Amino acid sequence: MSSVLLTGISELVTNDASLGDGSPLGVIEQAAVVVEGATVAWVGPQRQAPDADQHLDLAGRAVVPGFVDSHSHLVFAGDRSREFEARMTGTPYDGGGIATTVAATRAAPDELLLARARALQAEMRAQGTTTLEVKSGYGLTVADEARSLRIAREITDETTFLGAHVVPAGADRRAYIDLVTGPMLAACAPLARWVDVFCEPASPHAFDGDEARVVLTAGMAAGLLPRVHGNQLSAGPGVRLAVDLGAASVDHCTHLSAADVDALAGASPAPGRDGTVATLLPGVEFSTRSPYPDARALVDAGVVVALATDCNPGSCYTSSMPFVIALAVREMGLSPAEALWAATAGGALALRRPDVGHLGVGARADLAVLEAPTYRHLAYRPGVPLARALDL
Repeated sequence: MSSVLLTGISELVTNDASLGDGSPLGVIEQAAVVVEGATVAWVGPQRQAPDADQHLDLAGRAVVPGFVDSHSHLVFAGDRSREFEARMTGTPYDGGGIATTVAATRAAPDELLLARARALQAEMRAQGTTTLEVKSGYGLTVADEARSLRIAREITDETTFLGAHVVPAGADRRAYIDLVTGPMLAACAPLARWVDVFCEPASPHAFDGDEARVVLTAGMAAGLLPRVHGNQLSAGPGVRLAVDLGAASVDHCTHLSAADVDALAGASPAPGRDGTVATLLPGVEFSTRSPYPDARALVDAGVVVALATDCNPGSCYTSSMPFVIALAVREMGLSPAEALWAATAGGALALRRPDVGHLGVGARADLAVLEAPTYRHLAYRPGVPLARALDL
């Protein structure tokens, strides 16, 4: 198996405290990495680096684990820029614009949907993302949801069945839930790893706590792992539902009660135990003029936090994890180190993926190289294309 020695790394973030400076980021200065095949074989100070078959000098750049984007909606057609423009002038977001994307997606050929998904994946990789999750949810028929997942599987193994995104216009709620938990689930379960639901009683288009529980328990019975869209538009049952069902993640978490924070703290992942991660999506708040989640309060309470883009055509059309990191630092109270950890190790926990989000020996060799000497530049220089996934 061919090996590659990477040298000239000004600062290596490993996310393993035992490998570096003792902080959660496990930083090693003047570092080197040996990659064998697709796996990290050695990390440490450059002066101690072993030989390898090939050598690549990174000339003083910083290296971090590839970003883990654990929440995205890349299979869609159409454009909602006018909706964005309206929000910027005061129209509130309530999820109703999803119907526009559903109509466009149903009408689009497979080739167009796959081309767009691949283009967005390429955008993400060009900005340092190496692992991503992709949801269905813009088909809302048996055939269109299954088609969306087949297309998503062309770009990732982390696929999520989101037939319970919204109730389609004109549909009977109870009949639609029966469809989602019956024929649609049967068609989609073989194509997905996860089941998700938009649990948001404040939206007339989404699902209340009881409805969401029915969807998730049916998905779990079919062998899928649960995750939840919750507490985006108002305080509600999403967090408690996620914790009750042992969901890997509850995403958005914009409006939380003290009881919600306590529940998340008690259910957070810990060594030897899976748990429920609070995945924050600050690009949504940026794009909807909504209040940002209080990430500082969550971290201080002991909650494990992840960051993700929620890349979608309606509420957040960004593919940039560096932008999300900068927002988390500027608007949500995280330090640059905490935001980077949440965008890498936190995302890996939200996907229950021990092989990514860190650069310890045995990890997948997913590295992001920065055109900067330190990870701090991700928030220090917002909007500048500093990060890229390293192709070896």
